[in-house]
Amino acid sequence: MMTERAEAPAKLNLTLRVLGLDVGGYHTLRSLAQAVSWFDTVEMDVSSDDELEIAGLEVPRGGENLVWRAIEALRALTGIRTALRIRLQKRIAVAAGLAGGSTDAAAVLLLAAKMLDIPLELVSRVAPSVGADVPFCLLGGLAMMEGRGERLTALTSAGDYAVAVVTPPFVLETAAVFRAWDRLGDSKARAITGKAVPPSLRQFAPLVNDLEPAALSMARDLEDWISDLEGCWERPVLLTGSGPSLFAFFSDEQEAVSALAAAPSEVRAGVSAVPLATGARCIE
Repeated sequence: MMTERAEAPAKLNLTLRVLGLDVGGYHTLRSLAQAVSWFDTVEMDVSSDDELEIAGLEVPRGGENLVWRAIEALRALTGIRTALRIRLQKRIAVAAGLAGGSTDAAAVLLLAAKMLDIPLELVSRVAPSVGADVPFCLLGGLAMMEGRGERLTALTSAGDYAVAVVTPPFVLETAAVFRAWDRLGDSKARAITGKAVPPSLRQFAPLVNDLEPAALSMARDLEDWISDLEGCWERPVLLTGSGPSLFAFFSDEQEAVSALAAAPSEVRAGVSAVPLATGARCIE
């Protein structure tokens, strides 16, 4: 059987509102999310034993890796336990608010479905149990995420902007940021409006990330990074997810590339990217 390949794009939260807790104690959200052209790539083929090879950035290789969690969830649902060799080229910054693990899991689910002739409806059914962002990473494009992230409304993705994305040289753990939000209560985050928002997104303004005060309370350097980037880029900078990655809107990718050149040299990662109309997808 031939090797199958997929690309897995990063996700930006253009807005992220925390609405409270559901009856199970999980935070409920309303977030405008956009897939962007910063990719991990995944290859898969049938093997005699399960194997995960990782190149690029360092991530866990065991059961805590969402790639294996996705495979095991699909096996539990379908009963198909074919051994698989998976090769992951990791480029998206890790623990950075970019859904890097979730998008890899989405790509692996698609590849397994293609290789093992599993209906895509079963992939969609299992995705929320793997991770809150996995359903969006399967859908991609521009979408409104609600609930824990499992309720999605697809929207029309426009190409009237590019983004520069910078990941500062520290990590913020998602669960810890949500605990900080619980402690802080309804602290007010900055709101981005007017001409700072691309025309195609102004109907969704103001753009706000409710987790920003919590992230700032956990990483004091984050405020300096926001201030420095807003100074050199001369425009508002937003936090994506629970951070620490930051982004700003530019008129095109060339302008975003120039902005990255002016960013502090200590960045953990930095890319220019454009919005995508798709999520994880199989490629030739």
